[in-house]
Formats: sequence, structure tokens, C-alpha cells
Amino acid sequence: MCIRDRAIAAGASYADARLVLYRTESIGVRDDHVQAVSHQEDYGIGVRVIAGGGWGFAAAPRVDEKTAVALAKTAVDSAKRSGALLKSLGQPPVQWAAAPVATGTWVSPFEVDPFEVSLADKAALLVDSAKAVLNKPGVSHASAGVSIVGEDRGFVSSEGAQVHQIAYRLAPRLSASAVNRRLGRFANRNLEASGMQAGWEYVQGLDLVGQAPDIAQDALRKLHAAPVDPGTRNVILAPSNLWLTIHESIGHPTELDRAMGLEADMAGTSFLRPEDAGTRKIAADGVNLVADRTQPGGLATTGWDDDGVQPGRWDIVRDGTFVGWQTTRDQAGWAGETSSRGCSYGQRYSGVAFQRMPNVSLQPGTEGYTTEDLVGATEDGVLISGRGSWSIDQQRYNFQFSGQMFWEVKRGRITRPLRDVAYQANTVDFWKSCDMVGGEGTYRLGGTFGDGKGQPVQTNAVSHGCPPARFEANIVNTGGGK
Repeated sequence: MCIRDRAIAAGASYADARLVLYRTESIGVRDDHVQAVSHQEDYGIGVRVIAGGGWGFAAAPRVDEKTAVALAKTAVDSAKRSGALLKSLGQPPVQWAAAPVATGTWVSPFEVDPFEVSLADKAALLVDSAKAVLNKPGVSHASAGVSIVGEDRGFVSSEGAQVHQIAYRLAPRLSASAVNRRLGRFANRNLEASGMQAGWEYVQGLDLVGQAPDIAQDALRKLHAAPVDPGTRNVILAPSNLWLTIHESIGHPTELDRAMGLEADMAGTSFLRPEDAGTRKIAADGVNLVADRTQPGGLATTGWDDDGVQPGRWDIVRDGTFVGWQTTRDQAGWAGETSSRGCSYGQRYSGVAFQRMPNVSLQPGTEGYTTEDLVGATEDGVLISGRGSWSIDQQRYNFQFSGQMFWEVKRGRITRPLRDVAYQANTVDFWKSCDMVGGEGTYRLGGTFGDGKGQPVQTNAVSHGCPPARFEANIVNTGGGK
């Protein structure tokens, strides 16, 4: 008798099981030597059930019949207790939206399996890249690295689902540090390449050694740059900076469980309310953001989610109006919908699947603007690229973001580099101020491996694409003008 049958026989109305091999590898280089290497993997099975109107989950690192039987019983017992608690609190039982039965195999596109490339070859590329940074006079230190994740996942359910998926993700790193000991000042410049769902060919194609001199030169520019003058003005945000602002100010508050007050860990709740979909204006006309779990290279792209739903693409914001939540099969009814948006994910075998962020991206404008067009139309502003520090409140409303490189824009021209720059705004005012969006040719993907949520915390990898765009924000000087 299979694990699904055991769970149904014990009283479950629905059951699924995930068999997951999760591998990670990380290499770090400092100056001219390898500083750290790690390789980890875990393998096991997680069983999730609906019984008595509640959820139950159990997992173990052993995969055999005896363990499977015990997990099914434990999960059903837990679900029944959960259902009884929901009933005692006057809460409705779990509602499970219908979905086509998922069957098949999906593999993320890649050319070179990153785990098949030797550690020596990976380390050699990283050391050469760091040395190329150090070749620039005035640069004090360099670091390089790469993080690799491989997921091999099997999924079966009592509905008849049978899915096998394999995905690889890589995140390269390269940075330069410059120090002015006389002034007691330092500056760092980091590679702007994003994590990507791909094979080792992605890292090879970045030409890290070739990019190293520019990264080193930018660190020196930052070190000697003028401090920014604070005040309200235009900010032109490159895709390498804007993706994180999308993540924090649009991605998180459109997670339905946060808006319902049922999730607050790591990112807080939301300034949006369940009834806001389709009615609340949160951005300027012409601002369109979509969710897409089919996007090539996207870190959250998949063939099926962990509810067995084949994900697609849908509007989050259409012409400035918030229109669409991120949902799973047990959340669809909360939004008044009959089907899931395919946003369920459990990081490892031991993590219960729940709603996680899809790739959420700002769509290009129809005018075909370039970054040069945005600069040329700006009388007084700052061009910002790269990921920096960030801070946002628990409702995803008031925020402050920094970046990697900052350039003063005066009368339609880039005049000089700046330092100690951050921009402040609240989400709605910021997106309503968006008056120029780059065209299709300027669209780029950014993303993170580290989107945390839940208790115990799980990490989701997610991408956010965008062109450059222009906003109005409060510029602050984070260095006190020194």
C-alpha cells in the first residue's frame, strides 16, 4: 500500500508526498586565495494531508515503507487536531480548490551541470577574477564567489499526480574594496549580475575577469565621489536596483496570507486588504506588474508548484490598479476565485509547502525609452544602480533603499559620481510618481536566493524583472556629508 493510500485509510480527504534531494555548494575567494568551500545535501520525504478539516504534515530523512507508514499516521493525527482547533475557534475548514491532475517531468534549461564542474575549475575562475580586480592600483581587497543550488523533486498525490522536477540555480559574486586611510573612508563595489536559474554556462558567460577592471574602477570612483545633497528629486533606477524595490514594496504585500493577517514573519503583513483587488489604485497609469512562474531564467520558475498546479502568468498591477493576489489551492477561495495561481512551495523535504512569491516584474513601457532617454528628460536627479541596503516597515509601506553606484543628473546629463545616497518614500506615493518606464530592450532580471518566510523559516528563490524607470523620492545623505 502506497503512502497516499495509508493516509486516506487513516482518515485523510487529501494527501501528497514530496521526495526531495536538495544540494548546495558555495565557494568563496578573498584576494588571491580560496577562503571557504562548502557542499551540503539532504534527502528525505515529507507527507502533507487534509483530515478533519485541518492540515497535517510530517517528514523524515529516511525513505522506506516503515517510515512512510509512520509519517502518514502522524500527519493525519496532526491534521485532525488542527481541524478541531479551527472548529473551536469558529474558523472554516481547509478548502481545497480543484486543479487538473499533474503528471510529467520538467527540467530547468541548462547546458552544463554546475555540480559536474570540478571545484578546482570553479575556484580558478574566481581567483583569476579577484586577481584582476586587485590589478587596479588603489584597490585594497577583492572577493569573489558563487552559490549553487540543485533541487531534484518528486511529487505524488491522492488525486493521481505524479511529477518529477529538476532545477539548478546559480548566484555569482565579485567585489572590489578601496580604502582612503587618510580620510578614514572606504568604498565597495559589487558585481551587478543576478542569480539565475541556469547551468554553469551562465557564470562562464558573464566574463568575470573581463568585468573586474570596471568594478575596481567604480570602487575608486565611489571612494572619491562627492556626497549627495539631500532633498526631494527624481531618481532613475536601473533594473539592478529597482528589482529589490519591487520585491519589497509589491511582491510581499500582494501575498494573500499577509493581507489576511495569517502571516507576518520576516516581511510583516501588508498595507493592502483582501477587498482591494480590482479597486485600489497604487501606481501611476501605465504601470503594469505581472507575476510569472514560467519566465525563462526566473528563480521561481517551475513546471508545477507543490500543490500540483501548473503555474502561469497573471496581472498583479494593471494600469496602476492592484488586481491580482498570489495564491495557493487552499487560498483561492479567500480571493473569491475557483483556482490557484500556483504559488505553493516547500524548500526542502522537511518544509511544509505554503504560499511563496512568484517572479513579479515591472513590464516595459510602450514608448521604447532607453536609460539615456530617462536621463535626458531629467532636470535634477540621481541615477542609481546595483543592490544596496534596504529598510521597510511591517506593512510594506514606508521604505528606504540604497544602491551600488550613484550618478548626479543635471539638465539632462550625467555630471559626476555621488556617494552616501539612499532614497525614501512610501509604496503608493512612490509608484504613483512613476512617469517614465524603459522599453523592451532595457528589461533585465534581478533576484535573490534569500526570500525568507514562515516558522520554521524557509527560503524561496525569486526573480524580478524590470526596465529602468523614473520616480520621485526623498534623497538622504547616509554619511552625514563627510
